[in-house]
Amino acid sequence: MKKTLSAALVGLLLGTSSLAHANLSNLSINVGAINVNPDSEVSKLDQDPTLGLNVDDDTQLGITIDYALNDNWVLELIAATPFSHDVDGRAGLKGASIGEVKHLPPTLLGQYHFGQAGDKFRPFVGAGINYTIFFDEEAGQDLKTVLGTNDVDVELDDSLGLAAQVGFNYALDKNWGLHGMVSYMDIDSDASVYANGVKALTVDIKIDPVVAMFGVRYSF
Repeated sequence: MKKTLSAALVGLLLGTSSLAHANLSNLSINVGAINVNPDSEVSKLDQDPTLGLNVDDDTQLGITIDYALNDNWVLELIAATPFSHDVDGRAGLKGASIGEVKHLPPTLLGQYHFGQAGDKFRPFVGAGINYTIFFDEEAGQDLKTVLGTNDVDVELDDSLGLAAQVGFNYALDKNWGLHGMVSYMDIDSDASVYANGVKALTVDIKIDPVVAMFGVRYSF
């Protein structure tokens, strides 16, 4: 699994490098607000499926880079400043503070843009691969209380999954425009909770967020 995740990360980095050295006339940059809204309804504790977790949403600065292969096909790399999510209990754990986690979800997609060059409004669809990196995991006070110690560590495995997308670009003039998109990302992670260095809980977290972005677009 680690080899697979490493290969995916290398692929994303190579994609970024390729865009950086690409012909500027084929490049566009989109900058705006990007929101990650997780669907954590199926995140349950392995030890007790009647108990579950809820991951809240977060909005950050989104930056996407488009490279046009031709008039209709485009490669897009999605990046953003780190997202931070509070993790709370639900069902039998409702209201409990479980922890906090940060992540970066770089995503590389291939897009098909409808219409033709010169059209002001161009909708598109896309599909690709997402690699989510989790870091700075922290245990909540309620979790520490339940486990009877302040020595609690939470670890989340990185995630590799598919992504699908719909969106549009609207040209205001030759260089400037508007950009909007909605993506679905398959983000699953195995979380391990350690109390005094001993594994106490494991959780299969299925975040599977809807990611929405709206911003301005600049085409070189």
